[in-house]
Amino acid sequence: MLRDGREVLSSVISSQIALHAEHGGVVPELAARAHLEAIAPVVDAALRPLPGGWDDVDALAVTRGPGLVGCLLVGALYAQGAAAARGLPIVGVSHLAGHVYSAWLAGRHFEPPLLALVVSGGHTDCIELREHGVAERLASTRDDAAGEAFDKVARMLGLEYPGGPAIQREAESGDPDRFPLPRTHLDSAFSFSGLKTAVRYAIRDLGPDMVGADGVPRDAGAVSAMAASFQRAAVDQLVWGLEQAVERTGAEQIAVVGGVAANAALRSAVTERFSGLTVVIPPLALCTDNAAMIGAAGWHRLQRLGPDVHGFAVDPSLAEFA
Repeated sequence: MLRDGREVLSSVISSQIALHAEHGGVVPELAARAHLEAIAPVVDAALRPLPGGWDDVDALAVTRGPGLVGCLLVGALYAQGAAAARGLPIVGVSHLAGHVYSAWLAGRHFEPPLLALVVSGGHTDCIELREHGVAERLASTRDDAAGEAFDKVARMLGLEYPGGPAIQREAESGDPDRFPLPRTHLDSAFSFSGLKTAVRYAIRDLGPDMVGADGVPRDAGAVSAMAASFQRAAVDQLVWGLEQAVERTGAEQIAVVGGVAANAALRSAVTERFSGLTVVIPPLALCTDNAAMIGAAGWHRLQRLGPDVHGFAVDPSLAEFA
């Protein structure tokens, strides 16, 4: 719940981490069912700070893509039904634009033009937001997204889901120099499949005495060192890609957003490397998926384009950043 597109009045999240943890990743059917069960109680909780409840709501914003189609349908149909019942304007918003505008929530004087590194479980993109509503994608991943790579490497190391926080915790006690892992540097692109494969080979090369039947290293020190080595290599690749974008555009403002932006090593590396520029990295609560960022993106879209026509469709492959 936002006031004037920037002041967060409430932000309620129903986490599905425990639901999917036993499967090692998101199960689409389970996710959609959990969305259906949670959406009404979450909306009720979000409305509680408003004295008049629904009567104090002026407009609605909802994610229409990208994402899992079942989950998108639950949200979009609920929101459009509520908007129709209450006679409220509604806008369908890109999840990716939401991540970009999480930086707008975090930095009170942060306005375009700016560069945004969007890093999450499903996306790794560097975009230039030239003005509100106008964005150009400068680079994107050719294979795994950064967050996906974290999840897969965590599984190789026998760590829990989600992989990002698990690897960060494990890396704190590990030697990042023990396993020399490669960095993939591509013009206008990211790639994490080679790094992921290098981790698999490094585990294999520990030898049969050091690896269990499940393929997971038995030695806790090896697991910590592997996590630290992987995290450093992944962060190096992201920072290098952001450096190329800064050189190409001459940007003076940088935002790092998305779930992977919660990673402490990435936050530190970006802050240090671009210390001469304005750098905004949202607080942890705004890095992972949240309604506040969708509200911020929706507020801007509503100002520029007005409300959408009721009955708009979801788009699981939507690639809009503004």
